[in-house]
Order: sequence, then structure tokens, then C-alpha cells
Amino acid sequence: MSRVLVVDDEKLIVKGVKFSLEQDGMTVDCAYDGEEALAYARENNYDVVLLDIMLPKVDGLSVCQQIREFSNMPIIMLTAKGDDMDKIMGLEYGADDYITKPFNILEVKARMKAIMRRNGSMEKKFARDNDNLLVSGDLKLDIDSRRLYIKGEEVNLTSKEFDVLELLVRNPNKVYSRDNLLRIVWGYEYPGDARTVDVHIRRLREKIEENPSEPKYVHTKWGVGYYYKS
Repeated sequence: MSRVLVVDDEKLIVKGVKFSLEQDGMTVDCAYDGEEALAYARENNYDVVLLDIMLPKVDGLSVCQQIREFSNMPIIMLTAKGDDMDKIMGLEYGADDYITKPFNILEVKARMKAIMRRNGSMEKKFARDNDNLLVSGDLKLDIDSRRLYIKGEEVNLTSKEFDVLELLVRNPNKVYSRDNLLRIVWGYEYPGDARTVDVHIRRLREKIEENPSEPKYVHTKWGVGYYYKS
């Protein structure tokens, strides 16, 4: 059974989302401020976190950033309608996806299920292939635990950062356009644009490269896309 954390200070919104998700058989925890959200996230492992940006006590961006210090659980940010800066900032702080408010609950459920379906299908694929470890030079990806180690030190990645890196490592020297990365990692139904990929690549480089401006692992093919250099 899927477990979801819904975080919003508007109690009517939380009540409606909770009711709809429970109708689909999900277990739903609710938080109404940033401190409460962090407490829930530290105590539980969620399949998805729905996180509003505008929260009392601790804002949603800070909550997202702090969760990323101890977990790669998928986070979907709820942002103001048409506010592109909130969307970009959400991705910069470690969110996997974003939905603009006011939203349609059907869109929320579709986005959530896409993330959970992808994570589930990846786990089944890895179990079937019995391919639970990817090693390339100093870099090691443990597929079962979805952890990255560089020179033996663990590097904490978000769910989407891990997905992007895994895809590139599995296919060294193959160049993926930003549209292809959006389609493969985020899915056909994802309405985002190429900036989403750029933000995740930049964050990934900041975490795994000694010098992000002169990358050793994830390279840019100018005018084409990104690739992993074996």
C-alpha cells in the first residue's frame, strides 16, 4: 500500500486531497506547517510527498532542502499558478516534480502514480536482471538501495537525479537530448520543459564532480544533449 505525506496550511485542500487519495487505497499523513512536515518525513518513508511552498514556521523550499539531507523520497512541490521562479527554485532545492495551484486532483494523482509506477517498474527490472551494482571508476551505484558512492563516500541524490545518472551510466558515451531525458526519466505525460533537465544535470554535477565546470562524468554535447563519459 502506498504511503503519502500531504503538506499544506490550507486545511480544506488537505482534507480534499486526503479523501481522494484514500479512495484509491493510499495511506495519507497530513501536516500543516514545515516543522510538522519534517517530523513526519524523519519518522516515515513515503512513496510521495506533496509539499506546498508557502508554509508557516518553515517554508516548503527549506523543508524540501532539509529532507534531501536524509532521504531521496520523491517530492512534488505545489507552486503558485504561473510562477516560474517557484518551479525552478523547487527543482533547485531537490524536488522531483511540481504542480501549479489551483490544481485538478486527477492531475495530482496522475503525477503521483507516474512517479510510483516508474520507481516500481525500475525495481522489478533490477530484480529480474539481477543487476544491482553499477561500477565505473570511482563511482558506484547500488541499485537495490538507490545509493551512490564516490571513492567509498556516499553522495545523497534525489530520486530523479539518481534516475538520470543511472540511465547515463548504463549507456556510456550515448548522447541523450533533453527531450529524450524528459521522455525516459519523467515520462511521456510530464508537462515540464527542458529547464527541468538542465536544473537536475547542474545539481547532479555539483554533487558528483570535483569541478562542475570541468566535469569528469556527465558531459555536454553542445547543441545535442548530455552523456556519461566512461
